Amino acid sequence: MPQINRQVRLAARPSGLPRPADWEFTSEPVPAPGPGEFVVAVSHLSIDPAMRGWMNARASYIPPVEIGAVMRAGGIGRVTASEHPGFAVGDFVSGVFGVQEYAVSDGRGVMKLDMSVADVPVYMGVLGMTGLTAYFGLLDTGKAREGDTVVVSGAAGAVGSVAGQIAKIKGCRVIGIAGGPEKCRLVTEEFGFDAAIDYRLPHLRRTLRQLAPQGVDVYFDNVGGEILDDVLTCLARGARIVICGAISQYNESQVRGPANYTMLLVARASMTGMLVFDYADRYQQAMAELADWYRAGRLVSRETIVRGSVEDFPETLLKLFEGANTGKLILALDGR
Repeated sequence: MPQINRQVRLAARPSGLPRPADWEFTSEPVPAPGPGEFVVAVSHLSIDPAMRGWMNARASYIPPVEIGAVMRAGGIGRVTASEHPGFAVGDFVSGVFGVQEYAVSDGRGVMKLDMSVADVPVYMGVLGMTGLTAYFGLLDTGKAREGDTVVVSGAAGAVGSVAGQIAKIKGCRVIGIAGGPEKCRLVTEEFGFDAAIDYRLPHLRRTLRQLAPQGVDVYFDNVGGEILDDVLTCLARGARIVICGAISQYNESQVRGPANYTMLLVARASMTGMLVFDYADRYQQAMAELADWYRAGRLVSRETIVRGSVEDFPETLLKLFEGANTGKLILALDGR
């Protein structure tokens, strides 16, 4: 009997939060690799806020997932068959494999993983695209330097938790913004931030001014919305705002822009969007530094791992918008 590849496809473009009717579950035989190709048995799927944007038809930095197509997703797995000279059966690899149990690849955009350095979940977080996003967003776009006051929203999440840790390594004072007392405790006690603000409590703006009386030098934004507006009123002169994400807006039909944008003028500040894909030629250099920090115990990797099948993907995706995860959210496929 041929092996079966179970998949999750986009059936409709969501309005607001994705619903069960927006997905279609399909299956097909696992194909054999053609010349220059290999097959990957996917074991772990990366669950990311950006997925919600990929489901929309509007113009973006990447084409939307087409209706009827396998949902786009980063993943990690092991090569099970290969006709590619650079990838052998048994290699652990990461790439954009989609929400499915098996993927065929020609090797473009795929990285081999050294499993002697870290386990698979770490390669999805600190040593994966998550860590690279934090690294380039903070150091290249944000230009964080020793002595800066850095504020990170979504500080208990995948990218935010790593960005704050890198800022501490670089000698910055770091304030995290997170939702609820438990996440704020993790931000300071586990990730080593200097302070944390619970955005669910009143007077965020006042609290931030008390914690950063000289103003915010770098704001690493993962959420947008009201929190971005609050931080805009607390900038130091020459501040750099990094727009990495806007999870508070991803399910809104009308995206809310910053009302306090004139504070950029007052503070002679800049607000810049960043995409990790722009730094592909520097991934190896950044990965080496991240791995050194991780091996030295200077970077903590935290993951929320949901164990199940590809059919559990739609429900797992919703956890991001419920704030149910700390660190990187991963779907680990049963039996892999």
